[in-house]
Amino acid sequence: MSRELLHLTVAAIVYFEHKFLLVEERDKLTGQRVLNQPAGHVEQDEDLLSAVKRELFEETGLALEPSAWLGISQLKAANGHRYVRLNIVFEPTSLPAQYQPQDSDILALHWYSATELLQTALPLRSRLVSDAISLYTEGVRLPLSLIQPTR
Repeated sequence: MSRELLHLTVAAIVYFEHKFLLVEERDKLTGQRVLNQPAGHVEQDEDLLSAVKRELFEETGLALEPSAWLGISQLKAANGHRYVRLNIVFEPTSLPAQYQPQDSDILALHWYSATELLQTALPLRSRLVSDAISLYTEGVRLPLSLIQPTR
């Protein structure tokens, strides 16, 4: 596999008052509106936790601190690319009164319970979205200390 087809990504699994935060965006391949966690690529010279906090802020306007992680997910997408995704948990006890996406690619923010998410008309960007929510609801929590800092 060519390295150009391998992508290291991070996703923010934000859970507040029994609901998950999802972003509405357009799938770049199909143009269809889809739901995803705030997520994106790790930039060159960026550590994993800085990357997920940056993506969370860009896509939602929220500056939060992570509390745990759910592990690593992998996906071979329809475009032939392979995505390796670290799912980082954020469990804020409060949120600012107002926040909004900083990235123009984000069309809207939505809060859904796991049950409500099954009933929404919008499709999920990929199975990675539902896999992360399943891991969270199953009680998986890995300590952030297992993610070694860049040295």
